[in-house]
Amino acid sequence: MRNVDQWKPSKFVLRKDRLEGSRDPKAVGIASRVMVDLIGRFYQRALPQYAQGRLIDLGCGKVPLYATYKDHVSSITCVDWGNSMHPNPHLDQEQDLNKPIGYPDASFDTIILSDVLEHIRRPEELVREMYRILAPGGRVIMNVPFYYGLHEQPFDYYRYTQYALRAMTEDAGFTVVELEAIGGVPEIMTDLFSKTVRGVPVIGRPLAKAAQGFTTWFVRGGLGAKLSRVTAKDYPFGYALVLTKG
Repeated sequence: MRNVDQWKPSKFVLRKDRLEGSRDPKAVGIASRVMVDLIGRFYQRALPQYAQGRLIDLGCGKVPLYATYKDHVSSITCVDWGNSMHPNPHLDQEQDLNKPIGYPDASFDTIILSDVLEHIRRPEELVREMYRILAPGGRVIMNVPFYYGLHEQPFDYYRYTQYALRAMTEDAGFTVVELEAIGGVPEIMTDLFSKTVRGVPVIGRPLAKAAQGFTTWFVRGGLGAKLSRVTAKDYPFGYALVLTKG
């Protein structure tokens, strides 16, 4: 990872010992906070448990998970598409992830792939490439959306069920360590409502902010947490996975 001294929190921030979505609207849209909070909770738990050795962050963006994994690994390699309009000072390599990854076999012990697989034209090829560059005993830690609107168009190609994810990764040779649904009907409804009303003059943004705040509180315990967990089985907001190479 280049220019570590220039790194700043972006998508995720640590707040009261929770890794949550930033409340800066320039980093996380006001209608996306619940979704980013869900992803943050997964990585806050999974990274200390599974990240190790030489880590590569594929589709790294502004490297929002750096502060969470940096103390658990020996080296960090940041890879993403090149973007001349918004240069990324942390990139070690510009890489079109639709093409073979430019590293030798077994180069890394941990691979991060956060909100990336849905943007890959031939996802099976990327999964096979991850298997190739991962060392035996290494881990892939990743997440994908499911019930989530189109984004980063026109480069938004797929949504994956748990069955597709398991089949695709096992076909490539991986063993699935964890595959969990993250978020359910409360989070989905809040996301849809917030993104629908946010553009309404005067009242839209306050309504979206209020809905996001209420759901954040509602799903933290009791009935809300149970409703989220039960409905996620059939109506998941997304999935989080941990894979290993035997």
